[in-house]
Amino acid sequence: MTRRGFIQASAAAGVAAAVSAPWQPSLKALAAKGKKMGGSKGQWLPATCQGCTSWCASEVFVVNGRAVKTRGNARSKVNGAASCPKVHLALQQVYDPDRIKVPMKRTNPKKGRDQDPGFVPITWDEALDTIADKIMELRKNDETYKYMLMRGRYSYMRDILYAKMTKIIGSPNNISHSAICAEAEKFGSYYTEGYWGYRQYDVANSRYIILWAADPLSSNRQVSYYSSVWGDVMDRANIAVVDPRLSISAAKADEWLPIAPGQDGALAAAIAHVLLTQGLWYKDFVGDFKDGENRFKTGQEVNEEDFEEKFTSGLVKWWNLELKDKTPQWAAKLTGLPVEQIKRVAVAYGKAAPNCMSWVGPGNCMQTRGAYTALICHALNGLTGGVDNVGGTLVANKAYLSKFPSEKPFMDEMAKRGTKHKKIDQRGTLEFPALKKKPGKAVVTNRAAEGILEKKPNEIKVAIGYMNNFTFSCQQPDRWERALASIPFVAHITTNASEFSWYSDILLPDAHHMFEKWGYVKSAGNGYRQVPLLQPVIKPMWQSKIDETEIPYLIAEKLAQRGFPNLLDYCKTVEDPETGKAPKDEKEFALYCLKYTTQKLWDPAQYKGGDKFKGWEDFRQAGVWNSDPYPYRKRWGHMKTKTKMFEFYSETLKAVLEKHAEKYDVSVDKVMEVCKYQARGEMAFIPHYEEPYLVGDPKEFPFIHVDHKSRLNREGRSANCTWYFDFKDVDPGDERWKDVAKLNPIDAKTIGVKDGDRVRLVSPTGQLECIAKLWEGTRPGTVVKCFGQGHWVYGRVASKVFGKVPRGGNNNDLIPAEYDRLSGSSARNGVTRIRVEKL
Repeated sequence: MTRRGFIQASAAAGVAAAVSAPWQPSLKALAAKGKKMGGSKGQWLPATCQGCTSWCASEVFVVNGRAVKTRGNARSKVNGAASCPKVHLALQQVYDPDRIKVPMKRTNPKKGRDQDPGFVPITWDEALDTIADKIMELRKNDETYKYMLMRGRYSYMRDILYAKMTKIIGSPNNISHSAICAEAEKFGSYYTEGYWGYRQYDVANSRYIILWAADPLSSNRQVSYYSSVWGDVMDRANIAVVDPRLSISAAKADEWLPIAPGQDGALAAAIAHVLLTQGLWYKDFVGDFKDGENRFKTGQEVNEEDFEEKFTSGLVKWWNLELKDKTPQWAAKLTGLPVEQIKRVAVAYGKAAPNCMSWVGPGNCMQTRGAYTALICHALNGLTGGVDNVGGTLVANKAYLSKFPSEKPFMDEMAKRGTKHKKIDQRGTLEFPALKKKPGKAVVTNRAAEGILEKKPNEIKVAIGYMNNFTFSCQQPDRWERALASIPFVAHITTNASEFSWYSDILLPDAHHMFEKWGYVKSAGNGYRQVPLLQPVIKPMWQSKIDETEIPYLIAEKLAQRGFPNLLDYCKTVEDPETGKAPKDEKEFALYCLKYTTQKLWDPAQYKGGDKFKGWEDFRQAGVWNSDPYPYRKRWGHMKTKTKMFEFYSETLKAVLEKHAEKYDVSVDKVMEVCKYQARGEMAFIPHYEEPYLVGDPKEFPFIHVDHKSRLNREGRSANCTWYFDFKDVDPGDERWKDVAKLNPIDAKTIGVKDGDRVRLVSPTGQLECIAKLWEGTRPGTVVKCFGQGHWVYGRVASKVFGKVPRGGNNNDLIPAEYDRLSGSSARNGVTRIRVEKL
């Protein structure tokens, strides 16, 4: 932003806060330094921000019981005192007058977008009685497997509501949001180095960083930390950003590679080709030819016996099967990038080894064939020895936490039968392998809509969702509207009435994670792992209650009154570690759950490492535990793969694919075919290039849609905050209080569209209306649009007319329900073609 733009936005926001919306914190609150305000001295209290998956340890400045400012928690070794723009919007969220204040029930039995639900206030007793009655009706009919729990944003108290309660009731159907977030990128690291999780990136020690459609200054892990150190990173390292749009990170990079959408795998293959042909692989990790002579020559196969690997497996086989012909000249034709730029980046990256990283973001692998893109882009870390190394990619440090007690002793025979049914998201079927370590272990979130509609594998009669909004956040969301309308009873635990709420029968007011909730989360970065605490820093607004602990405890009490005490009996096993007492109400249960699971961090008698505390109160006041520093290279030769090595030929993937194929009595080639991949034979087991799978005829839909996330997106929940719109131009190419589609001026001229025109974007599965913005930061042939707007519910700011007219357009209305089926991930980037119609 320019200084002038910031002042203008600040003035506008100040007016909005002072005049049109007195409920919102004034920007003057951001000047709080611990001084007296309004006659009372404020206090900084520890908290946690869950506005994205960075999960930063934070602090909140509270004056007279009111939260007025936020900042990073300086005790954190992951994000430190830094914070990003997202956290400040939490102040507007917690005091949002459009929050659900009391439980409500639907009075209109008809469900549809054109049907006003007719919600009316009810008591907590009535709401809980209704939910308990619906659950007991399932148990009466031995239909517990027809119960479903849908999870959105969570803390690690999740296991109570998400897992324990669902299993004790007797259902397999706990469905998380994870596959619409970023599961495909985890696939790349698991089937090369045996790590299913988000990696941390040692940027402080890196000399070369390749960002694959990742924008760490906006929306990838540890945004706060990266935002605070990126200037230093730029001084030490070269940065190359591979992205069809000029992201914030690209604007600050040494190289911007505006690649054709979906062609990342071709570029990665060419980089690998250059690294090998020019002898730039890191020999201390990978190994070398026995006689020291480089035999990697373009177009020539290599004898596997001539190469001696150290901590990797299958390099020569990978070269022979995939890389020998993947030259920069070949890649240039597919990617639209200059040959010299491809060579320049590859050589500079290789020369920086091992202190370099290939950073795989969701943008380049949440595509229909994204699993192999994730594999080949992450494989570059193996070639350069950046895996588990200084300046490279790291896994999460160890955190010492306790699991909740087992639910098994509290599952009766009906529950045991019910949980043996198949899950509603159809994971593990031939068409959806969902290979999280084993077939069918990954979630396929968006596919659950088909499962509900098709009643396959079974019908859903009772559903509870919390902090989720699949009718907005999933691709082709109209399917979720129909699916929710078909469920006889839906309860929604949420802060704001959302599109999901519109189809619900009971609404329960949820606590805001940053200000009103007990819990903990885990995150890693900067060579450390942290466990920041969520804790109430203000009194709960209105009648809100904590989703993952208080509400299931209250439901358990109601079930016990109806002759099913199993869930309540389970809750009583979570005792206070300090006193040994069982909880006597929902508030004690919420606190005891947190103390129970974190005891190894704060109890001196159970200390195992990292920060040391005198006891619970000491830990609570600090607000965060930090691990010991990262043990570089400890995993070399001890990776959780079949070979224990970094696998360029993945024996790990081969074993799980063959197991899945054997289950259905088909070949691996058949699995590849039905799952829309091109690989056949041994190609299925190696990182390789796959052509992008795009929906739509290029003649009818000439542009490719590019989705991205805002620096201000608190996931999909920022749109009822005026600051979100006041400062929207912090996203390159975007404008304040507008929802824009960014077109390259060359393309705009060919279709007669001018800057500021209202346009309709149309895909094979949907459409939306927004404003055209002519912007050179868009690669020609693409249309770039930021996700976050387009709510038709959620609040008076988020929608133009609540329940009827959206403000802007929801990108997901354009994106078809496609999947990367090996990981279970939804496909959302470079998936669909669109056309632009001038209105």
